[in-house]
Amino acid sequence: MKIATAAYPLDVLTSEAQYEDKIAAWVAEAAQAGASLLVFPEYAAMELATLDGPEVAGDLEKSLWAVAARLPQADALHQRLAAEHGVHIVAGSGPARTDTRPVNRARLITPTGQIGQQDKQIMTRFEAEIWDVIPGNMLQVFDTALGKIGILICYDSEFPLLGRALSACDVICVPSVTEAQSGYWRVRIGAQARALEQQCITAMASVVGDADWSEALGTSHGTGGVFAPPDIGFPQTGVLALGQMNTPGWTYAEVDLAQVAHVRQDGVVLNRSHWAGQVGRDAAALPVRLR
Repeated sequence: MKIATAAYPLDVLTSEAQYEDKIAAWVAEAAQAGASLLVFPEYAAMELATLDGPEVAGDLEKSLWAVAARLPQADALHQRLAAEHGVHIVAGSGPARTDTRPVNRARLITPTGQIGQQDKQIMTRFEAEIWDVIPGNMLQVFDTALGKIGILICYDSEFPLLGRALSACDVICVPSVTEAQSGYWRVRIGAQARALEQQCITAMASVVGDADWSEALGTSHGTGGVFAPPDIGFPQTGVLALGQMNTPGWTYAEVDLAQVAHVRQDGVVLNRSHWAGQVGRDAAALPVRLR
C-alpha cells in the first residue's frame, strides 16, 4: 500500500465551507496519488477554533471546548471523504469531551464509515500543567482491511513500552506537533526507535508553520516521514520517505507488509521476538566501584 503523511499548516478559517474544502482538497490529492492510508498531525483540528472568532481561538480553555463541540462534524466530513475516495484516514487529533477534562483524540476513519478512537496516553508538560488536557483511553490495535494499525500521538512515541503494547501492529501512525526542531527530532527518533524495536512501519505527520492566534500552537516545525526497521528489504537508514522540513504537503511511501512479516520472522536481527530477553536483565544495574 501507499502511505501519505502530512506536513499540515493551520489556517484562520472564515467559514465551515472553507474547512470542508481544505480537507477535501488534501484528501483528494493523496487519493489521486494512490495513497490508501492518510495520516494528519496532532492538534490539526485546533484550526476549527478560529471559526468561533479570535477571542475564542486565542483562549486556551475556550478553544478546547470550541473544538470539542465541532469534532463530531469534522468526523462526519472525514467519513464522507474516506468513503468517496476509498481511503483510511487518521484525522488530525483534537480535544474531545469526557466526563471531566478534554482528552487529545485521534480518529482512524475507514471507507466503510467506522471510526476508531485513540487518545493520547502521556501528556507533555504544557498539556498537563497549563492546558489541563488529560490522558484518555487505553492503546488499541485496529484490525483493518489494510492491516493492523496503531496510533501513538506525538510524545507517546517516545516511550518504548507504549510501542511494545502495539507490537501486533504492522503500521504505527505518529501524529505530531512540535514547536522546535528539537521537538521534531525527539518524536522522529522515537518513531524510528519504535520501528526498530517492533520491526514495523511508523508514519509520522507534523503541523508546520505559524498559528500565532493560539498560545498552544505558535510556530510549528516538522515534516512528514515514513520509517522502517533497517533490515532486509528496507533502506539501510530505515527511512522510507522524508519530506522537506517546514514545507506543507504530503510525503508518500510504498509499503509492503509482507516484507514486515518477513523481517519479523527472519531478519538479520529479531528485536521484536527477542524483547523478552530483557526480562530479568532490566533490574537496576548493580553498582560496581572501579578505582
